[in-house]
Amino acid sequence: MASQVAGVKNTNEDENAHKDLGFCGRVKNKVVEFPMKLKKLGRDDPRRIVHSLKVGLAVLLVSLLYYFDPLYDGLGATAMWAVLTVVVVFEFSVGATLGRGLNRILATFLAGSLGFGVHHLANLSGEKGHPILIGLFVFILAASVTFFRFFPRIKARYDYGLLIFILTFCMISVSGYRDEEILEMAHKRASTILIGAFTAVSVCVFICPVWAGDDLHNSVATNIEKLGSFLEGFGSECFKISCKGGESNKALLKGYCSVLNSKQSEESQVNFARWEPRHGRFRFRHPWKHYLKIGSLTRQCAYRIDTLNGYINSEIQTPLNIHSTKVQELCMKISSESSKALKELALAMKTMTRPTTATAHITKSRIAANSLKSFLKSPGLGGDIHLLDIIPAVTVASLLTDVVAYAEQIEKSIQELASLSHVQFKSAEPKTEQEQTRLHKHGIVHPCAATDGPHHVITIVQPSLKEIENKG
Repeated sequence: MASQVAGVKNTNEDENAHKDLGFCGRVKNKVVEFPMKLKKLGRDDPRRIVHSLKVGLAVLLVSLLYYFDPLYDGLGATAMWAVLTVVVVFEFSVGATLGRGLNRILATFLAGSLGFGVHHLANLSGEKGHPILIGLFVFILAASVTFFRFFPRIKARYDYGLLIFILTFCMISVSGYRDEEILEMAHKRASTILIGAFTAVSVCVFICPVWAGDDLHNSVATNIEKLGSFLEGFGSECFKISCKGGESNKALLKGYCSVLNSKQSEESQVNFARWEPRHGRFRFRHPWKHYLKIGSLTRQCAYRIDTLNGYINSEIQTPLNIHSTKVQELCMKISSESSKALKELALAMKTMTRPTTATAHITKSRIAANSLKSFLKSPGLGGDIHLLDIIPAVTVASLLTDVVAYAEQIEKSIQELASLSHVQFKSAEPKTEQEQTRLHKHGIVHPCAATDGPHHVITIVQPSLKEIENKG
């Protein structure tokens, strides 16, 4: 309560100080802060600075159409369409630029050809039937294409092209009623748009390209890693165990928040990545849609983690005082092993190797979760213990169990991605003969990376608990 009063008091003081500055003082502060914000914006992602320079270069190149007489004489005032095309087509990533460029080129050629055909057909109908026929075609095509834009798949990839189709068809067919040089107009418009789109795509691809596929792949892996970072610090925060780097741990606990709102970004990146050619580690027809499945499972896991975080920060929660030593040990075991599994899955994604060691950590966390369930159901918890006192422990156990289940599904989805990608995901580094003999001797569960699917070789002899702990 005292902290809340202090916070309100500080806020009021800041507001009063802000008012005392006056209009000139506030303007001065904003002028001083603006360069700092620009510097932070460029420092967060230096590619933004490079992208801005690339757009400026592309606009400069197409502007030369106006300054060279031979080019201007051939294109005339329609050269401005090349500049406009670069401005509206050039996007941050290669996939987005290719998608917009191809949409604009195809839509312009189709609409121009169709507009010229409609104009020729309308001329055959006579002077009275000419405007009626053109108006009928404009109405039908505009209404039909607009209705197609409501289909989710079409809207995701071709929405911009459909808009350009309507615009170009209407401009050519309607203006052709008064202008007899419709073929020349359509030719010049298509040529300038082709020049603008080619310039934008060339600059975007050949000068410091930004691939949407790389961003998607890294962001999905980073989101999984953020969940592992939360679980790494969950135990100490939940049971108030002091540890080094308290401030940094609290920062890691908040990192998962960006995962909750990643759906729209991932869907956009998948659509952009599907336009991109083969590049880097990704070949043609890479299974980009499978990243949506991994991202969805990651968000579902993040929702459970968000509930855990809300439980930690709640000021009215009931403390875990029911056999807290046993509950604390099992909860920390689950969070620790799940954290290791998720971080190894994230590392496998980033390095594009098949995850071979995460299964052991998931198995340990599953065993600990089952032990916690059995302990909370044991008759020893009865007697004088009130039901409300055990609810927090049951809540945490249930949420951690869900986290383990989602970690298992994420691991299976990454294995599926590795199988769909074929040779793009490399197998893990093979063990030496001495290491393999030691692993089989102790009975470690070792995945077979060379096979398609989650096959495992399990020996009969089981390792001791101390050896498992040392291994983890």
